[in-house]
Amino acid sequence: MHSFALSLFIFPFAIGQSRNAGIGPKGKYYPVHDFHDDFQVYDERAKAYVPYIVELHASQTALSVYVDLESNRQYSLLVSTQEEGYLFINAALKRKLRPGQWQVLSIDSLYRVYRQPELFLTIYGAPGLQDKQLFIGYPKSATQKPVVLRDDNLSVRPRIRTIYDNFLGVGLLFLLATHAFLFSFYHRAFLRFYSLSDLISLRAQEESFLINRPLSSTNMLFVLNLSFVIAYLIVFAQSRNIDVFASRELLLSEQHFGWLIGEFFLLSGVAFMSLVGKYIALEIMGGLYKLEEVVNVHYFKILQSSLLFFTFLGVLLTIIAYNISTVNWSQNALLLPLIVFYAARLALLYFVIRSLDPIKNLYLFSYLCIVELIPLIIGLRFAI
Repeated sequence: MHSFALSLFIFPFAIGQSRNAGIGPKGKYYPVHDFHDDFQVYDERAKAYVPYIVELHASQTALSVYVDLESNRQYSLLVSTQEEGYLFINAALKRKLRPGQWQVLSIDSLYRVYRQPELFLTIYGAPGLQDKQLFIGYPKSATQKPVVLRDDNLSVRPRIRTIYDNFLGVGLLFLLATHAFLFSFYHRAFLRFYSLSDLISLRAQEESFLINRPLSSTNMLFVLNLSFVIAYLIVFAQSRNIDVFASRELLLSEQHFGWLIGEFFLLSGVAFMSLVGKYIALEIMGGLYKLEEVVNVHYFKILQSSLLFFTFLGVLLTIIAYNISTVNWSQNALLLPLIVFYAARLALLYFVIRSLDPIKNLYLFSYLCIVELIPLIIGLRFAI
C-alpha cells in the first residue's frame, strides 16, 4: 500500500519532468506546444479535414495541422519523422524529411515569407502518427526558466479566413463604385478610354479633349482610377504569396484590416505619382527628340491600354480566385501576361507614332527605348 501511494506521488512528477525535457536537435529546445493531438486528415466522404482518430485513420500517410504564426513569433517550428517523409506548406512541397533528423524552421521567417497569420502544414510519410513529431519550441538558455507545455489538447477553432479575403471583397466593391462614378459623370470620356476599337486605331484625334489636355481634371480622375486598380492587383498578388517587390519585408507589418487599407492607398498614391511622372518624362524626351506633337497621343494611348488591360486582368483574376479554389498561383503565370501586354503596347505605340508624322526610325527607336523599354527592364529587375 505504501509503495502504491509512493508510485502515485512519483508518477505525475515524472510526467512533469518529461514535459519540461528538451526537444529538437540535441534537446536544445523547450517545448511550447505539441501538435500530437491537433493533426487532421482529409475525409473523402465529408470533403473536408477532420480530426485524426487512431481507430479510423491509422493507415493515413498525410497528416495536416494549422500552425498559428502570429501568436508564436520568436519561436521555432520543429519537425521530425522516424521514416523518410515530406513537408508541405499550404499544399506546396517545401523539403524532404530525413529519418531521425530534426528540421528547425523559424516562425518569424515563415511569417515574413507567407504573410499569413496561420499556415496549413502537411507531413507526408509512413502511415499513422507514431513516427511523426511536430513542436513549437524555444531555444534553451542558461538564464531561462523552463517553458511548460499548455494543456489545451482539445481546441475549437473557426474556419480559417485570412484578412485578405475580407479586404479583396471590400476592394472589389470600392473599384465597382469608382467605375460607376466615372461612367455616370464622365460618360463620354469613359466610353473613349474603354474602347478597344479606338485603342487599336492608328488614327488618333489630336484635337480630342482627352488628348490635348493630358493633365486635365477628367484625365487625372481616370489616372487615379487606374492607380486604384494597379494597387488592388498588387495586394491580390501579395495575398497569393507572390512577391511583387524584391524585398519581402517592404510591405510587411502588423497584418490587420486597417493596415491593408492603408497599404492599398499608399500603393495607389505611388502608382498615381508614377503615371504623372511618366507624362513628365515623355515631355522631356519629346522635347529632346523634337517630338512634342506626339507626346499627348503617346500618353493617351498608354492610359487607354493600361485601363483596358489591368481592369480586364483584375476581373479575370478575381473570377478565378473566387470560383476555383485549387489554382496554383505562381509568379511566372502573372509575369507572362504583363510581358505580352507591354510588348504589344510597344508595337502599337510605334505604329501610332509613325502614322502621325514622318519620323526617322533611329529617333523613334531611341525615344521608345528610353521612355518604354528601359523603365520596363528596370521595373522587372527591381520589382519582380
